[in-house]
Amino acid sequence: MVLPESFYTRKDVVKIARELLGKVLVTEFDGVLTSGIIVETEAYAGATDKASHAHGNRRTNRTEVMYKQGGAAYVYLCYGIHHLFNVVTNLQDVPHAILIRAIEPLEGIATMLERRGKDKLAPSLTAGPGAMSMALGIHTGQTGSSLQGPDIRIEDRRIKVRQKDIVAATRVGVAYAMDDALRPYRFSIRGNRYVSKGKGL
Repeated sequence: MVLPESFYTRKDVVKIARELLGKVLVTEFDGVLTSGIIVETEAYAGATDKASHAHGNRRTNRTEVMYKQGGAAYVYLCYGIHHLFNVVTNLQDVPHAILIRAIEPLEGIATMLERRGKDKLAPSLTAGPGAMSMALGIHTGQTGSSLQGPDIRIEDRRIKVRQKDIVAATRVGVAYAMDDALRPYRFSIRGNRYVSKGKGL
């Protein structure tokens, strides 16, 4: 089942980030389907979060999509190289977003390997947000896309993640956010080998 828009429009971005663990991120471009189980997420709480692109309700051409109603993709370029995929949440004009940091590959693995220039399945294929986006064929041109599909969607395939298996930690690469960098807003599935090696604070 494709997650309904109501899943994304709730107010608690941290809760949604936890609940995205175990859901399946699917892309289908030009008839080519790839997918993976979400195993790592990071929540960004908009205007009140110094680590967010929308801190202080900052609005730019790049971040304008964060102010859309929840259920849209926000894809931005990091270091001019990596295309990072985020899920926009909450209601219109509340710029919450969740970075999807890693997936466990499910479908279209041969395509993912080709996109990443790799010859065998290993955690490095999709562990880390830049690697994951490349494997799934996601790029900045898809920012603003609906997560209802057809190109990008997130499905509930009844994969259960127990609360005790969810690890909470600090986010990666946000030391500039000072005290907000200490928020335990990164979530991952304990013991999953596809969780990225990124170190928080």
